[in-house]
Amino acid sequence: MVATPKWRFEYNLNTLVILFGFAGGLVAWGATWERVNANQDSQANSIDRLDKRLTAAEVSLRQIDNHELRISAVEKQGGEAATSMKAVENTLNSLSFDTCVMREILQRIEASQRDGAQLRR
Repeated sequence: MVATPKWRFEYNLNTLVILFGFAGGLVAWGATWERVNANQDSQANSIDRLDKRLTAAEVSLRQIDNHELRISAVEKQGGEAATSMKAVENTLNSLSFDTCVMREILQRIEASQRDGAQLRR
């Protein structure tokens, strides 16, 4: 019969290095995981802040677009008003010319009536 070997308690350097390395790896992994989670919170806050800024910028951009639309409408109305004023000016010039012609005709008629009245006397 073969005797069972007796168990001896000995420290093996390779086993200790592997166990401490594994424990250190777990600690490092936990610290990295904590940093990632902490950075996710700060990044989420940054994203929220940027989203609010972008929303405010979009509102300003819509207002600017609205102002540009209004300005273009006012410019169009100004152009139409200038065209209308030119038409009114042309009409007034025509009326002024007609008034001058009418005055000359009336002066000639009055002059001919005076001359005719003087000849009859």
